[in-house]
Amino acid sequence: MHSGHLLLEEPIRMASILEPSKASFFSAMTKIVGTLGPKSRSVEVISGCLKAGMSVARFDFSWCDPGYHQETLENLKTAIKSTKKLCAVMLDTVGAEMQVVNKSETSISLQENGEVVLTPDDGQEATSEILPINFDGLAQSVKKGDTIFIGQYLFTGSETTSVWLEVTEVKGKDVVCVIKNTATLSGSLFTLHASQVHIDLPTLTEKDKEVISTWGVKNKIDFLSLSYTRHAEDVRQAREFLSKLGDLSQTQIFAKIENVEGLTHFDEILREADGIILSRGNLGIDLPPEKVFLFQKSALYKCNMAGKPAVLTRVVDSMTDNLRPTRAEATDVANAVLDGSDAILLGAETLRGLYPVETIYTVGRICSEAEKVFNQDLYFKKTVKFVGEPMTHLESIASSAVRAAIKVKASVIICFTSSGRAARLIAKYRPTMPVLSVVIPRLKTDQLKWSFSGAFEARQSLIVRGLFPMLADPRHPAESTSATNESILKVALDHGKALGIIKSHDRVVVCQKLGDASVVKIIELED
Repeated sequence: MHSGHLLLEEPIRMASILEPSKASFFSAMTKIVGTLGPKSRSVEVISGCLKAGMSVARFDFSWCDPGYHQETLENLKTAIKSTKKLCAVMLDTVGAEMQVVNKSETSISLQENGEVVLTPDDGQEATSEILPINFDGLAQSVKKGDTIFIGQYLFTGSETTSVWLEVTEVKGKDVVCVIKNTATLSGSLFTLHASQVHIDLPTLTEKDKEVISTWGVKNKIDFLSLSYTRHAEDVRQAREFLSKLGDLSQTQIFAKIENVEGLTHFDEILREADGIILSRGNLGIDLPPEKVFLFQKSALYKCNMAGKPAVLTRVVDSMTDNLRPTRAEATDVANAVLDGSDAILLGAETLRGLYPVETIYTVGRICSEAEKVFNQDLYFKKTVKFVGEPMTHLESIASSAVRAAIKVKASVIICFTSSGRAARLIAKYRPTMPVLSVVIPRLKTDQLKWSFSGAFEARQSLIVRGLFPMLADPRHPAESTSATNESILKVALDHGKALGIIKSHDRVVVCQKLGDASVVKIIELED
């Protein structure tokens, strides 16, 4: 494993640190996933989120019903049209999540050294003495001395809104615990996490399957975030389920690693999944605090080398209620970029936070600053060494395109692709300039009707660092005559100029297929 701090470019001039940040169209190469909820579901706020830099909208089904999320999604579609900003949709499953159900929504006060009983009888009212949970197997899974953590939505880590419990006794199906810190739980649902305990719940629940096969199919989701992925088999089963749901066979599966069980099987899970989400809230509870940075660096390095997107959660919790992040949080975001994250996922900060738009903007600004000092040269060498020789044809073209772009100081790499694979491979080498992925739609048929593919591939690159998609006119095939290629290239260049990333006299590296051959060419623009 290579430690992430080596990916800082040396030396950094003090004067450059004090220079004001320049605003550009691409606030950052690192992508931002925003969770839409009560504070971020109006057309106005979503439009603000898109303009601030959100490129993937996450819908968390561990709370609220599909109708509510559908209204939010319709608002997202309206916002996309009005802002002309592409945005992908991620459905986040409930998975093997244990929850405390508080039907009356009254605040529950728990006192240090007091006793509380966890019971599977969800007909019970939640009180300071008894907490009903949605799982009747907890008593079989835990033993005396085990640690249980309860918090609202996400673990804030704040000791006044989350509570640590220690199991003192198991009575039938009830679990008796001693309270380790004074806290007040407020809201209708709290997540319950038993540290380093195997919970016998399916990764894809019946409720999840129902939501995916109705809401997911209707809305052609781009990403499925598979909560509590613990084994590679979880991903295989989810993929088999999606393969029978028409368009969802194209949906990418991101394995959400939330506990030690998932970390133990990380390598096999990474082989099966399309990407990884490191759920640091839950992992931070399952692991000792001093181990958290190690798993982050190791997991991100493995994702980078595999060329699969890595998404990091829980970076600016304090911005849920504040306009500025803490110093530690700002440093944490920058380190996530230097460690190799493709995207930052915002949860409570945008879902119920007071400043969703400002949070996205701030995170984007920090990412952008970190990207300026990312040691691309060292990263490139490490990746080439890891891939080894002989390289595959595509890998060799991708790395050559990036090397050429850096040598000639190109302002952008333009890649023609139909599956999106070539563009993702170029992005894997982390070029210092944006990669414009021109997705050429392919004509396909199911014997009943003809349709074009390409929209999925374009939106799915919205979670990859440095990759910016553009859907070409389907009348232009990907491997065609030089005349049509020239016309698509002109459209791509005009698009880049409109975005402000290509100027006259700039050099541009173009990667495209001509017949059976892949070609990398360098073009210098006229006025």
